[in-house]
Amino acid sequence: MTAPAPPVTPRRPIVSGTDPRFVPTLYAHVGQGGSHTLEYYLRHDGYMGFKRAVAMGPDTVIDEIKKSGLRGRGGAGFATGLKWSFMPLKDGRQHIVLCNADESEPGTFKDRYLMSEDPHQLIEGMLIGGLAMRASLGYIYIRGEYVHAAERLWAAIHEARANGLLGKNILGSGFDFDLQVHRGAGAYICGEETALMNSLEGLRANPRLKPPFPAAAGLYGLPTTINNVETFCAATHIMNYGADWHAGMGTEKSRGMKLFQISGPVKRPGVYELPLGTPLRELVYDWAGGPTEGIKAIIPGGISCQLLKWSDQVLGTPMDYESLAAAGSSLGTAGVTLIPASASIVQTTWNAVRFYGHESCGKCTPCREGISGWMVKMYEKLGRGHGQPGDTQLILDMADNIGGRSFCALADACLGPVLSSIKLFREEYAAAERGELIGAGARRWREV
Repeated sequence: MTAPAPPVTPRRPIVSGTDPRFVPTLYAHVGQGGSHTLEYYLRHDGYMGFKRAVAMGPDTVIDEIKKSGLRGRGGAGFATGLKWSFMPLKDGRQHIVLCNADESEPGTFKDRYLMSEDPHQLIEGMLIGGLAMRASLGYIYIRGEYVHAAERLWAAIHEARANGLLGKNILGSGFDFDLQVHRGAGAYICGEETALMNSLEGLRANPRLKPPFPAAAGLYGLPTTINNVETFCAATHIMNYGADWHAGMGTEKSRGMKLFQISGPVKRPGVYELPLGTPLRELVYDWAGGPTEGIKAIIPGGISCQLLKWSDQVLGTPMDYESLAAAGSSLGTAGVTLIPASASIVQTTWNAVRFYGHESCGKCTPCREGISGWMVKMYEKLGRGHGQPGDTQLILDMADNIGGRSFCALADACLGPVLSSIKLFREEYAAAERGELIGAGARRWREV
């Protein structure tokens, strides 16, 4: 089957959202009237990518995803085509694809709009993934607070099923695949893939020991592959327009488009679809309208990422996996948060630590006692203006005993803002040890 003509035919990589060749696809229909319906989706080449995938066959689909350079959009950035290829072939067992729609990383809010405004885009992406990995069943694990998105997903699934796009022998292709939606209870730990699977099975959402990895023994012990909402949606457009189109955006190692979220004191907070490699300055000023007050720091990819100090050099950083790693942070989920100059870094970090302390599943000692216990207490002491000399060093010593020693990555994620804030704003910690808090907004917090 011939692919639809791509929006652009790149001659050089597109690394800016202001490039006239760049045409949004993931968010092209978000906010349009009726975009959540099958009738609207079919009028805009809906399910053409799946039809092309059927004509190509499973192995060629995986090769196409590999060629596109698509990396997982959930935060880890692992090569999607490679991950799909891990699914065992013709082993006689039922295969399952899972969509992680939990989206519980603070500063991240892109997937809710994909699901509520354009749910068939996700369904088509999961059909493509299911075909490629020879799966017959898919689950969308959505956070419980996303009531509207879950309702839209169920309605879209019923529409697709009623029109032969889910179920047995889809569109006469011989491919059987069906979808279910499972609503979680709002636990951050369910963003970890094995904890998500335990939750789906009705167990306590604790992470599992790996190996075995999900591709060998995942949900109900069956071969399972998990991807993020945005990843599946990106696969839809790769099948529509081809791997070369996707690879023509972004950098050599970070290819394609990305949904960047920006919040904090900016004129136009929201979600912006831009090519990977777009400079941070362009996102902040050209798209979000610029800050509304002075800024002292920025979180580039969600609360688990290391803080960066606000500067011209940082603003020039390309928003891709490698460039942000070189700058001392990470892309994560691309949830950009600006921290105003009026805020206390100590209290801002205390807020992050309290979040991780609350969300720890309590399975392992370094996280249960180190984060939920002592780290939260130390930051409360500093954040309330009761600091003493040596408190910052004690936090660093605690971090040294926590990092790399927890069962999953939650404790390490908490240490991202902790260690980077101490490194970049040591003078604020020194002031907190004297009982002083830097920041115009600090007094209000001291009285809490």
